[in-house]
Amino acid sequence: MTSVAVILGLLVCIEAPGSSAVTPVFWEKGKDLLLEVMIRDVPEDFSLLLWTFNGKVVLVRFSPGREPRVSDVYTGRVEASVKNFSVKLKNLQEADSGVYTARVTADQVQKLAEYSVTAQDPVSPVAMTVDSVSSSSDSCSLTVTCSTQDSHHINSTFTCDTNTCSQEGGERSKVTTPGASLNVYLLNDLIICNHSNQVSWTNNRKMIDDFCWRYTGSEAGISLCLVKTVVFSVGLVIMVSAVISVHLMEKLKRHK
Repeated sequence: MTSVAVILGLLVCIEAPGSSAVTPVFWEKGKDLLLEVMIRDVPEDFSLLLWTFNGKVVLVRFSPGREPRVSDVYTGRVEASVKNFSVKLKNLQEADSGVYTARVTADQVQKLAEYSVTAQDPVSPVAMTVDSVSSSSDSCSLTVTCSTQDSHHINSTFTCDTNTCSQEGGERSKVTTPGASLNVYLLNDLIICNHSNQVSWTNNRKMIDDFCWRYTGSEAGISLCLVKTVVFSVGLVIMVSAVISVHLMEKLKRHK
């Protein structure tokens, strides 16, 4: 352990200037995560390539002409590929959150890649309930509640007139857990409750017209036209029936 610490210290001290960018990675707990380097950045004559965790723990050692060596503590938890010097973290857990760095040693030490990994649980499902509905001849208003399984909830009110709907009052968003939020919003005629974080999302949606029937001008015109059509059709049927009846009566009289 002491020799490993000394090697890491020397590598960091003599590291050549390179990319200092750290790539943030959010990943779902329980899933496998692949971390890679750019193959073109690996010198052909390198002597050692190391993947480390938090700058202290060695995950994998790559040496030319040899199979990658996974540290004993990560046996069964890490897979390494000699073809592209990638590492796969299997069954990612919260304890695996941290900074993973790949460094290569040739004429000088060079940082190839660095990832800041955060393991997150998927968010819980979200439910939507309609608490109240009030309507008049020209408008409708309803209040909904979005709630998660871990007892977080928000309330919001939506109002519709004969042409449009809008979100008028209440809460629009709320943080449920670190990195996760609960939101409610209107998309056209859909009310959507959304629960999401960087690795997962779930939603619930309802049509606003299922609760607020809006009698718009165009709908009124269509309805009036439909009424006229029905009246005309009924009248036409009655008239045709009368003509047929008269014709049958005349035919019966001639037959007698």
